[in-house]
Amino acid sequence: MPIAAQDVKWIEEPKLNFLEQLYLPAIFAGIATTAKHFGRTLIGQDITQQFPEEQPKLPANYRGVHRLNRDEQGRVKCVACYMCSTACPAHCIDIVAAPSPWPDREKYPETFVIDELRCIYCGMCEQACPVDAIELTTLYDLTGLSREEMMYDKEKLLSVFDQTVKAGTDPIRTRGGRLGPASELP
Repeated sequence: MPIAAQDVKWIEEPKLNFLEQLYLPAIFAGIATTAKHFGRTLIGQDITQQFPEEQPKLPANYRGVHRLNRDEQGRVKCVACYMCSTACPAHCIDIVAAPSPWPDREKYPETFVIDELRCIYCGMCEQACPVDAIELTTLYDLTGLSREEMMYDKEKLLSVFDQTVKAGTDPIRTRGGRLGPASELP
């Protein structure tokens, strides 16, 4: 079905005056921005952080390394529903389900692998999970010497949970408060 003529809106190209044709206002605006930033460094506002001696101050809802949560009995919380894998736009989550040895659920992940190099850290896996089994932590110093080291399997993801719980750095999205969709108080 063709577009009706009354639905088409023609836009005229804006006319530039003489100064705008010379781009002088844009050049002066760029020089002003440069002078403003140069002035900040002269008065002592450091812009460069000396990492790793100075640790960065990240926002509370920063999305870093993934973790798989444990339930109250220390078991993996995941029920292998594949919703995180389906929601992931980067297709970096791979799950193999198996029948659960526990009576309170039907399946559990026999293998759960996240390719941290492929991940875009969007948080859609976290939002899709119906049992809050996967979360993005505030850990940012993610390193590896090979691609294989950056493939986080179930054991590595559970160790990230243990590490963050021990350090007391649970993601802000798991606690009640004003940040994030899961933070409304009951």
